Amino acid sequence: MNHRFLGRSGLKVSEISYGNWITHGSQIDDDTALGCVHAALDVGITTFDTADVYANTRAEEVLGRALAGQRREGLEICTKVYWPTGPGPNDRGLSRKHIMESIDGSLRRLRTDYVDLYQAHRYDHQTPLEETMEAFADVVRHGKALYIGVSEWTAEQIRAAHALARELGIQLVSNQPQYSLLWRVIEGEVVPTCRELGIGQIVWSPIAQGVLTGKYLPGQPPPEQSRATDEVGGGFVRRFLRDEVLERVQQLRPVAQDCGLTMAQLAVAWVLANDNVASAIVGATRPEQLRENVAASGVTLEPQVLARIDEIVAPVVVDDPAITAEFTPKERP
Repeated sequence: MNHRFLGRSGLKVSEISYGNWITHGSQIDDDTALGCVHAALDVGITTFDTADVYANTRAEEVLGRALAGQRREGLEICTKVYWPTGPGPNDRGLSRKHIMESIDGSLRRLRTDYVDLYQAHRYDHQTPLEETMEAFADVVRHGKALYIGVSEWTAEQIRAAHALARELGIQLVSNQPQYSLLWRVIEGEVVPTCRELGIGQIVWSPIAQGVLTGKYLPGQPPPEQSRATDEVGGGFVRRFLRDEVLERVQQLRPVAQDCGLTMAQLAVAWVLANDNVASAIVGATRPEQLRENVAASGVTLEPQVLARIDEIVAPVVVDDPAITAEFTPKERP
């Protein structure tokens, strides 16, 4: 397993991260989840990503239990705050109240004194950014998080947060966007801004919710118990389940074969070819999936291979930077 610096910080993360959105606490039983985490450790993954909202906080609990007994200094544990974790009006967002209460809850569930990276899961239009960043600064100063990151923020939002972080003496080091060879909305504005500011990407869905494995076939229903049939994750994958997309994905098979890679390995290696990407998050419902995906670490795709991929998928690529804003709710009344 190779490791990369996260932006211009001194923190190194594994090129492949293990994420437990959807899987832990919901899609798979706890014993299988523990087996997947231990398989991740066995193949050299040191970076683990979760969020308080996943499985209504249960995903953090499962991950904390799975990592218990591991050498804490050898791990990079990342979690997030923003989405609702309770019924009250303050159980959501990026207010000082919610951030300070949420970090304590996350640390308790993860069974750790600190997280390496604490991330704003979305931008909060209803809370002043100054309030949010001051709360994050206090989380860092209290030793509850080492670094701060964001997820699915626009370039403008990232720039404003980075400026405030510098004034407050803390490091905003990462963004966590969706990114794959089919979904490239960060390339036009977010990546150039982050390169300038020294911020790295930890990307989710590098295999496009499983679409880039090639298991979804044009003209056929999704396989049973696949991500497309999942109540939570299905909304993300269904945008790719058009025949015109699936036909293009099938044309990637010979590219992967010529490289000696599986379709999933090709997809992850493509994401890691972007020098602003520090790590690609993969999930798993079986340990063998991790063993397959981790083989993408260290793979170099030649320029002609990258050009061939672009030529195949160009008609179906989503790359409009404005789409990032669709992930955030309406402005404060």
